[in-house]
Amino acid sequence: MFRNKRTWLGASAIAMLALQPLAAQSGTPGAGSARSTSTADARQRAQSIVDRMTLDEKIQLLHSLFPPMAAGKTTNELIPSAGHIDGIPRFGVPLVRESDASLGVANQVEQRKGDVATALPSALATAASFSPEIARAGGAMIGAEARAKRFNVLLAGGVNLTRDPWNGRNFEYLGEDPLVSGLLGGAHIAGIQSNKIVSTVKHFALNSQETGRMILDARIAEAPLRMSDLLAFQIAIEQGKPGSVMCAYNKVNGDWACENDFLLNKVLKQDWGYRGWVMSDWGGVHSTVKAANAGLDQQSGQELDKAIFFGEPLKEAVQENAVSQARVDDMVVRYLTGLIETGTYDAPMPATAQTPPYSRNADVAQRTAEAGIVLLKNDRDVLPIARTAKKIVVIGGAADLGVLSGGGSSQVRSVGGAPIEIPLSEGPASSFVRITYHASSPLAALRKALPGAQISFLDGRNHNANIAAAKQADLAIVFATQWTTEAEDVPNIKLPDNQDALIATVADANPNTVVVLETGGPVLMPWIDKVPAVVEAWYPGQRGGEAIAAILTGAVNPSGRLPITFPASIGQPPRPAPVGLDMFNAAELAAAANSAATPVPAPKSFPVDYQEGADVGYRWYEKKGLKPLFPFGHGLSYTSFAYRNPVVSGGDTLRVTVDVVNTGKRAGADVPQLYVAREGAGPMRLAAFQRVELKPGEMRRVTLTAEPRVVADYDTKLPGWRIAAGTYRVAIARDGTDRTLVRTTTLNARTMRP
Repeated sequence: MFRNKRTWLGASAIAMLALQPLAAQSGTPGAGSARSTSTADARQRAQSIVDRMTLDEKIQLLHSLFPPMAAGKTTNELIPSAGHIDGIPRFGVPLVRESDASLGVANQVEQRKGDVATALPSALATAASFSPEIARAGGAMIGAEARAKRFNVLLAGGVNLTRDPWNGRNFEYLGEDPLVSGLLGGAHIAGIQSNKIVSTVKHFALNSQETGRMILDARIAEAPLRMSDLLAFQIAIEQGKPGSVMCAYNKVNGDWACENDFLLNKVLKQDWGYRGWVMSDWGGVHSTVKAANAGLDQQSGQELDKAIFFGEPLKEAVQENAVSQARVDDMVVRYLTGLIETGTYDAPMPATAQTPPYSRNADVAQRTAEAGIVLLKNDRDVLPIARTAKKIVVIGGAADLGVLSGGGSSQVRSVGGAPIEIPLSEGPASSFVRITYHASSPLAALRKALPGAQISFLDGRNHNANIAAAKQADLAIVFATQWTTEAEDVPNIKLPDNQDALIATVADANPNTVVVLETGGPVLMPWIDKVPAVVEAWYPGQRGGEAIAAILTGAVNPSGRLPITFPASIGQPPRPAPVGLDMFNAAELAAAANSAATPVPAPKSFPVDYQEGADVGYRWYEKKGLKPLFPFGHGLSYTSFAYRNPVVSGGDTLRVTVDVVNTGKRAGADVPQLYVAREGAGPMRLAAFQRVELKPGEMRRVTLTAEPRVVADYDTKLPGWRIAAGTYRVAIARDGTDRTLVRTTTLNARTMRP
């Protein structure tokens, strides 16, 4: 990255900015390791506490209140938020307050009047940085703000893989690759927990579409599931050690995720040795005995379920021996273990809400956005904006007011307010979602960055005015938006509201047209051949306008890489539209995606067959011989990089050592990527990557060590991971399709536990 008139900060500096000062200024007890107590010691301590509890005290900890619907159910203060669990003072068990928090401390429909928080960019933007350090910094920042606001459990840590480009919740997740999702998801979790509060990892598992999310049955065989979605969760849990895992709404291979013995008992607790607790998603519990015995430890947001399954019914089940006393003890021990391990148990919360250092935190949000914005196309070096451009027109996207954010439980009421906020009149998300913009105007930021230029704005509605203004300008910048939200999938991935026609019209009038996309994921670009430059800004957070201006003007050198494939047509992905969307009327659709919807006769469950198996995203494209519009891992820069002197070593461990050289005239960041496949077997898989920041002319020798489970296949008969002996192709690449630098090596046979 290159910065004019301000200090250049690399990923490690961003991490230090987020971690150290926040701990000192917002009441955080410490911002060191995410783990305060070893697992063995924590469980032993938790067991000693549970041994002294009555059955009623144990049951009390196994179901949580949903504060908006829980007035009068506790003598403690109820902060309007996602969850509340009273403590047990005689054992020192703390009161737990839970907040949604994927992108910041959420306050969706301003339940807490006047309470604001710092809004990070979408998780896809963080993923596009390809930097665990940046992901950790963002987590540390929102974790510190949560503690200052008296929340000690954050419902963050979404690592569900993007299987479909139209998924309404893609913006909350980290893309299509299990290694990127796992490493960055784990780093984000570790950052949150450095504040001695709990982060979850969610939604376990295969919560891959919003249409019918509360009733659908996600179907996939065990081996490909282990090699894709479950691998992302496994890596994230290893890296971040979350205090809790949140199970999903949907079914997986016939059983609800929150009463799925295979997922919760066999995979999570047995194979992976997970020691924290499994909480349900809100409205995701369907039984008492089956759920408890299948591995669910806590019912969340009890008011959103049909019954308080883990209240009196659980007590009766224990008394009738349908659920063993040992199982109930284990449920509570796991809850306390998660609190103890993360330091939450012993770190008192502030007695009153504290004011976080919002200005410093906004810098973290901006630098995350700058690292994740992707320069998709830049013909004729139209960008950065030339100093000779004296007349610029900005069109569309409400760029005069702010930047778009995604909807749902992750919605942050950001510092500065919401210049646009539109309630929904219908649909599955209408009860808890508003279309919301953050008050960060790209137009104002551009005017500040380019004081010598005349920059005008049009909202894009007047066709003739758009053409006239574009013809008269040296440069036209069109902002295009696609709003997506939890609880609803978009029916297609076209830009809505005739924005494709707007872009084409402006491009016809001005050959120097730049398109800036604020989207929840991939969109089609029928105008791509008409415009020389395209920038993917995602949902860029509360400093998004400033970040976009920094990229467009060259104050920051773009370095983002796509964590998700952009298809050339809707026929390329495995499924062209949300599965089941055509099955529902409006009321049924809402009930199938939102537990708070007006009750209607329960829609029937329907299957979603994931035919691509483990070949998600870019692997699907290679397997099918499809050329995407923009491939996974793609991203341009204002400088250039070269890879030299690669050395590939095999044997027991696959490693690649390569010189990465900045051959241009600007400082910038590159992301060398290592892809691997056994000779003659399947598409190549991303096995390692590293973000490398280099000054002009600088060279750094980089070693990429392949994640062995990416190299391996999962063998259900073993059971476990198996690397077959033989020859492997290795690509040192700039994106998922780059095969200009391919070598071969020989690997030894190897097996690993599940």
